[in-house]
Amino acid sequence: MDEITYDKVEDTKSPKVKQLYWNIAFGLQEVDGLKPSKYMVELSQEHINGKKTYNQIREEIISYYQKNKNNHDDDSEEEADEVSTAIYEILNNKSFRFDYLTLKNYHKRLFCNLDKEKYNPGAFRLYNITKDEPILNNDTINYQSYDMIEETLKYDFEEEKEQNYIDFNEEELINRICNFTSRIWQIHPFQEGNTRTTAIFIQKYLISMGFKVNNELFKDNSKYFRNALVRANYTNYSKGVKSDMKYLIMFFENLLLDKNNELNNDDLKI
Repeated sequence: MDEITYDKVEDTKSPKVKQLYWNIAFGLQEVDGLKPSKYMVELSQEHINGKKTYNQIREEIISYYQKNKNNHDDDSEEEADEVSTAIYEILNNKSFRFDYLTLKNYHKRLFCNLDKEKYNPGAFRLYNITKDEPILNNDTINYQSYDMIEETLKYDFEEEKEQNYIDFNEEELINRICNFTSRIWQIHPFQEGNTRTTAIFIQKYLISMGFKVNNELFKDNSKYFRNALVRANYTNYSKGVKSDMKYLIMFFENLLLDKNNELNNDDLKI
C-alpha cells in the first residue's frame, strides 16, 4: 500500500497571485489612511518578479526598521510596511480555523513588531473606546463594552457555526455574512487595527468555505468597507438616522456575486 504523504505549503509561484496579495495588503492600509513606503513597494516587486523570497522580504523589512528606529520620519510607513508583510503571509497560508482565537492570532501577527503599548497585539482591549467618524459628522458608534468582549465574541462565533450556507439563497447568504461581519467588527475587540483584522479574517473564512472571493474589492474599496461597517452600526433617532446594512450588502454582493454596485464613499455620509 502506497503511503500518502503531506506536501509542505510553499509561497505561491504565480506572479499574478503575488501581485494580488500585495495589492490587497497595501490597499487595506488605506482604512487608516496609511501608505507603504517606496522601499516596501520596491521589495514587493522583487518578490513578485521572483528575485527574492517572501522570507527575505520579511527579514529585510524587520531589519530596516530595527536599524533605523530613530532615523525615519514616518511611523505610519513602518506600520503600513509591517502590517502589509503580515497580511501577505496570512493570505498565502491556506490553513484556517473558524474560532475567535484565530481572530486574536491574526491581530497578533499583524501588529507584533509595532508599539506594544499602542496595539497590545493579540490581546483584547481593557477600556472602552469612541472614535469620531467623518461620515457621521464626527459622531461615534457604540462599541461593545470591554468587559463583555470575549463573552460576546464566543456567542457570535457559536451562532455562526450553526449556520448552513448550503440552504441559503443568494439574498439570505449575503445578509448572513453581512450580519456576522458587522457584529464582530462592532465588538471592536482590539485597541487598534480592528478593521484590517476583521477584513483578513472574513476573507479567510469565506475562502475556507469554498466561496469565490473577488479580492480586488478589498484592494480598491477598503475605505468604503470600513465606512459601510460604520453605517451598519450607527443609530441616532434624534438625527433621523437608523442603522443601515444596505451599503455593506452592496459590498458583499460585488465581492461574492460579481455584481457591479457602485461603491461611492460620499453616499455613506449622513
